[in-house]
Amino acid sequence: MLRLLAALVLLGPLTGHAFAQDAQRSECLAMANAPPRAVPVSYRRVAAKTADKTATKSDEVAITYAGHSTYYIDTPGGIRIATDYNGVYRTGRLPDVATMNRAHATHYTLFPDPKIPHVLHGWGENGQAAHYAERIGDVYIRNVTTDIRRYWGEDSGGEMIKDGNSIFIFEVAGLCIGHLGHLHVKLDDSHFAAIGRLDIVMVPIDGTYTMSLDGISEITRRLRAAVVLPMHRFATPLDEFMRLIGQQFEIDRRGGERTLRISRDTLPATPTVIILDGV
Repeated sequence: MLRLLAALVLLGPLTGHAFAQDAQRSECLAMANAPPRAVPVSYRRVAAKTADKTATKSDEVAITYAGHSTYYIDTPGGIRIATDYNGVYRTGRLPDVATMNRAHATHYTLFPDPKIPHVLHGWGENGQAAHYAERIGDVYIRNVTTDIRRYWGEDSGGEMIKDGNSIFIFEVAGLCIGHLGHLHVKLDDSHFAAIGRLDIVMVPIDGTYTMSLDGISEITRRLRAAVVLPMHRFATPLDEFMRLIGQQFEIDRRGGERTLRISRDTLPATPTVIILDGV
């Protein structure tokens, strides 16, 4: 008995380390690389509107459009994330996690509220790429970097800044949620492999400051997420974006609704562009 106890004591740190490694594993990459399998139609019902706007189901994520490229993601475990956070586009309480991109001042702030515990810059320092692969509460957050153009005041005609933008991916409640950031370049096979499967993707559709509509439409088609949430729109005609991404995408306009409540079970069976109020 004493030998057994001693063995358990010795194995404790090892098993703990194994669990820690497992906690850091990307489920979205694992599912993307797994062999395809049949999924019952009932598993992916058309996204339903929730009658009770205050209640959040245990497996439900709430995604709220705040403005520009900022979406707030509220997880079932109570973690609140703000994307491309600059402190201006606010709704509800402060986020627990703020992700940023360095395109220009509407996508980041160097002086975030000190009460935000996790501030994740999408760019690295000293020529190094930013790298995140960490679990915060019930959400696993990782990033895939892309190059970015220079802007006014920083040699706008010079070479692109390597790894200056991050595509952030949030894995929570069985959902893989991606935010493309201030994307300036076409994605190659290595990017798509690093991103893995996305169920929900937030896509900039301005057509000028980021990418052309043709370019972003091609990326959207290839990602083939169940839900596409446009952002960074300005005056882009939605009809033009819908024409370019193709007839395989449906459109769902949510007039008067800024929040989408969704779970793995309520993902649309057909890829759908959901237009929240204010986009």
